[in-house]
Amino acid sequence: MNEIYIEEDKSILEAMKQLDKSARKILFVLRNGRLQASLTDGDIRRWILKNGELKSSVKCAANDSPIYLYEYEADLAVRTMKKYQIDAIPVVDKECHIKKVIFANEIDRKHDLFDKEVPVVIMAGGLGTRLSPYTNILPKPLIPIGDYPIAEHIINRFCSYGCRQFYMIVNYKRNMIKAYFDEIEKEYQLEFITEEKPLGTGGGISLLNGKIKDTFILTNCDILIDDDLTKAYRQHVQSENQITMVCSLKNFTIPYGVINIGKDGIIESMQEKPNMSFFTNTGCYIVEPEVIEELDYDEPADFPSVIEKLLADGKRAGVYPIGEEAWLDMGQLDELEKMKARLGC
Repeated sequence: MNEIYIEEDKSILEAMKQLDKSARKILFVLRNGRLQASLTDGDIRRWILKNGELKSSVKCAANDSPIYLYEYEADLAVRTMKKYQIDAIPVVDKECHIKKVIFANEIDRKHDLFDKEVPVVIMAGGLGTRLSPYTNILPKPLIPIGDYPIAEHIINRFCSYGCRQFYMIVNYKRNMIKAYFDEIEKEYQLEFITEEKPLGTGGGISLLNGKIKDTFILTNCDILIDDDLTKAYRQHVQSENQITMVCSLKNFTIPYGVINIGKDGIIESMQEKPNMSFFTNTGCYIVEPEVIEELDYDEPADFPSVIEKLLADGKRAGVYPIGEEAWLDMGQLDELEKMKARLGC
């Protein structure tokens, strides 16, 4: 249980790493062993979106009025969690030392469904050169992860949110992809959009002009997001974004000593194997249909240039931050093996 406790002087970055390692998605902030606050991934996300520093202490982002019960009230746990719509509640003694934490039933902790039909667009036209030699034989969407190809894993995950309308933009070895999905039993609609020349993500979705009328999810065909995307969708709508990019925290240790050089070659400072933390694009987006309408039909365009033009036009594009462990990427061979391990394949 120690993985769900954190001292208040620890940094938000340390808290994010701890949350990534825990399946519970909540930390209880302690001072001298006493409960002071609670901290969820949502609290951290709001802090990041306010441009808060990751080096700040957890108490800056934490909820300093956590819901808790005294030991004699423990039988009220289920009712209290339902009332406040929370997944965990600490039980404390009279001095606020946590004696135990009660978690909601695993079924209750599953993610919600989208509150409306959300189409999903899967970019599946690339050559997948980073996964050669596998992709010399199979197109990337059909690379197997356990018993199913990656594209089917992606579709099944979105089906668990209630999605039933899928579009797959195909090019390289497209007949193999179509043949596979034509043969399997499906409880969803899948329409293939054929790209005759490499168009990039922006150019690829231009082929959907007139087909999609609602907010949709756009995803690469080599990633899985292990986070509740209904929250990302709600944030997208509330923020009135045209595009929301799902971004993952990445921690990278430079394997060398780094030297900062000043005037006349004087060493100003030295850092031995410094750690860098930054947010990176996962390849998953929530997008408004107007974005498609403004693209040049069947003309190459990468997605960063689409976002840059949107911002230049005074429109909104935002981010939805997730933890490092919530992004599974099989774009390279070593990452492919990691994904298989994470999914137990």
